Amino acid sequence: MLRQLPNTLTLLRLAAVPLLAWLAWDKAYQPFAVVLIACLLGDVVDGALARLLHATSAVGAQLDSIADALLFFITIAGTLVFHPGDVRAHAVAFALVPAAWLAENCAALIRYGRLSSFHTYLSRAAGVAMGLFVAVLFLHGMDARLLHAAVALVLVATTEEFVLLWMLPEWTADVRGLYWVRRVSRGDRGRKFRGTAAGPPP
Repeated sequence: MLRQLPNTLTLLRLAAVPLLAWLAWDKAYQPFAVVLIACLLGDVVDGALARLLHATSAVGAQLDSIADALLFFITIAGTLVFHPGDVRAHAVAFALVPAAWLAENCAALIRYGRLSSFHTYLSRAAGVAMGLFVAVLFLHGMDARLLHAAVALVLVATTEEFVLLWMLPEWTADVRGLYWVRRVSRGDRGRKFRGTAAGPPP
């Protein structure tokens, strides 16, 4: 049952999306902020639990990516509804994040026919940074330095994922990052070389 907990938390985040949409439509600021921050915390917790309990799976990775995508768009909608002045004042920074997300995921759909679900260390860090910015925005107000730091991290993480899209011919979930993919690739080439040098087994 514990191994099902990460997917259960992901499903709860999915179920919260229609509620968040209704709260944004109703302009219920405080309930929207509470539910949104709970979802952002749940995103961190379910991934950590999946790794801790060794409960990662291709289905779980895809489910998490879908929940992340829906939560991402409802967060944008809520920010536009409740903080339009901040969005206008920092329009370029706010626009870069959805642009980067859309570009990478469109490329993944073309490449693999599905969302990438790499969940690299950099993308997790970028997600935490953006989640922290959103939490501060809704609880205390605009923090431009935190926004710019989070956007910079998002752009670095997205650049790494584009490189991974180019390097990985088949869909692969939960990739730690470019460094680890390159290390595995070098190890595979080394094993192939040693096998060729030694000749076929008797």
